Amino acid sequence: MAAASQASLLLQKQLRDLMKNPVDGFSAGLVDDSNVFEWSVTIIGPPDTLYDGGYFNAIMSFPSNYPNSPPTVRFTSEMWHPNVYPDGRVCISILHPPGDDPNGYELASERWMPVHTVESIVLSIISMLSSPNDESPANVEAAKSSWQYKYHNHVDKFWGKGEELH
Repeated sequence: MAAASQASLLLQKQLRDLMKNPVDGFSAGLVDDSNVFEWSVTIIGPPDTLYDGGYFNAIMSFPSNYPNSPPTVRFTSEMWHPNVYPDGRVCISILHPPGDDPNGYELASERWMPVHTVESIVLSIISMLSSPNDESPANVEAAKSSWQYKYHNHVDKFWGKGEELH
């Protein structure tokens, strides 16, 4: 069986599983019913984050050799986040090609593995929204903003919310 048809069958199964057992925090489906390799995802902003209550749309594009290679994920909604490039592409370890990191930053175990599913990818993105990785930013300006937000939150919790910190 060709890699593309194996990938297609796997993606169809993952779609059926998500339709039968929806997961809190996001919805997913095909952009076009005739193309199982392009998915539309809507993520609900995680509670107690800057994204709380927001709805964020993204496109997941799967290669023909999925699950041996990772999909790409790109937000189509405006997204200001340290781990999202200005063009909307998501930059997290599990979406990086399998194997050793040529830059020596990530462990091979943190990168793409064929066991990942649409569900595990989107849940990782939701986790990323809650806990950005400021040490390896795709958007440096957003990383600076995130650090300042965390700093102000820490000071607010330490000193109380009685005074503005601006």
